[in-house]
This record gives sequence, C-alpha cells and structure tokens, in this order.
Amino acid sequence: MVTTPLITLVDTHAHLDADEFGTDRDEVITRAHDAGVTSIITVGTSVESGQRSIELAEQYPGILASIGIHPHAASTTTEADIDSIARLAGHPRVVAIGEIGLDFYRDYSPRDSQLQVLQWQLEMAVRLDLPVAIHCRQAHEEMLAILHDWTTRYPERHSPGVIHCFMGDIETARGYLEMGFYLSLGGYITYPVNRNAHDVMRFIPADRLMVETDCPFLTPQLYRGQRNEPSYVRYTAEELAEIRGVPLETLARETTKNARRLFGFEEES
Repeated sequence: MVTTPLITLVDTHAHLDADEFGTDRDEVITRAHDAGVTSIITVGTSVESGQRSIELAEQYPGILASIGIHPHAASTTTEADIDSIARLAGHPRVVAIGEIGLDFYRDYSPRDSQLQVLQWQLEMAVRLDLPVAIHCRQAHEEMLAILHDWTTRYPERHSPGVIHCFMGDIETARGYLEMGFYLSLGGYITYPVNRNAHDVMRFIPADRLMVETDCPFLTPQLYRGQRNEPSYVRYTAEELAEIRGVPLETLARETTKNARRLFGFEEES
C-alpha cells in the first residue's frame, strides 16, 4: 500500500488509455495522487490512442497528453495520419509529440518506414513548437545521427525533447545530452539485471533527469509480473535516489522541475 508522501512526482510517460486500465482507471488515478504523483503525461501511440489520451486529459486534473505514432505502426501510417496527429496536437492539453522513434529490436515495421514516419513527426513538432518523446530500442546510432541533423537545423529550439525509457551507455547518454535532450528512466532500473547500468544513472545531470512508468508495462521489481501503474513511479524514484546518493525529496524536486520545464505546465489542483 502506497502511503501519502511529502514529495511531488511527475510520471512523464504512461499509457492510461490502455485496455489494462479499462475497469479501474479512476482508482488508478486516485492512487497516483495519493502517492504524490501530481501530474501524469498519458502518451498516445496512434491517431485513435491520441484521441483517447486527449479525452483523459480533459477529464482528469493533473493529466496531460502526448500524441504521436509509434514506430511499430509505421508500416501502415500515411501522411493523412500525420495530418490527423497534427490537428489533434493543437489541443491545449497536448504538451508533446510522441511517442515517436525507432525500434530495431522488434522490427514490427520495416526500418525505412520507421525512418520516414519519424522524420515526418520531427518536422511536425517543429511546426507546432512542441517537444518530442523519443522511443529508441537498439537504434541509438541511427537515432543520434537523425537527431543531430534535426537539432542542428533548428538550433533555436530551447528543449528538443526527452528520450523515454533510456537504456544506453555513458557515451550514448552524452550524445543526447549535448543536443539538449532530457533522459527519462523507468521501473526497469530496479531489475537486478540492470545493476551494471548504475554508472549511467549517476552520470545523468540532475537538471536533465526525469522518471516515468511506461505503464502498464515495465513494472518495478517489487510488483514485477503485475500491471504497472503511475503510483509505482515512486519506487523508481526511490531506487534512483539511492543509486545517485541523494535524498528522495531532492530527486523528486529535481525531476518534477525538469518535467514542468520541458512540457511547460504547472501543478493543477
């Protein structure tokens, strides 16, 4: 049972429109607020998912939306779909374009399609003046090159976005950080198999770090095998504070400040 905390956290990447939350979404959101999670970015992965995410952001205080087309769906994505995302992104509750990116691990869509859809959405984000939420799995070399070109062409953008569920080495982290990206970490940092990545978790500057759940996926070790939910971001924050050798209150304050800075929002009552 998560008790009422004296900290404030932001779950910067959740999928609250997922079917897994269909029967108890109200209770899930209440538990998040009780755990100190005052804001949740619910992330759409298609036109339909984006619409649902916006509806949730309209319905619940403290919930904001990020919308985009996931690389898994790239093979069936048309320019009309991109136009639909752009129209939805004009909603005042939308704070980012994503999740967008490359997934060369699953390869559910051909890589050429993934690259094209990513480029379309990066250009859209510039037109709409929104940050991006990047999905990157086993494609850091390609992603770094694409984002370097993108950020070089638009140097006036103050914060290009966030690499969600970052898993890479220090050099990869440095590459994203040098371009101005934030790095967000999730429940997977609590898994014993990822203890060898603690040096990377300590390397990320405090003013570029965020936390997330990616729920209903990537449940922290304590509840692994069960559905993840936004209240569990506290377990990620606790683990990360211990790894970095800082008080939980400090890490919560820093990551919350970073999320508000990138996504441009204030706490809602």
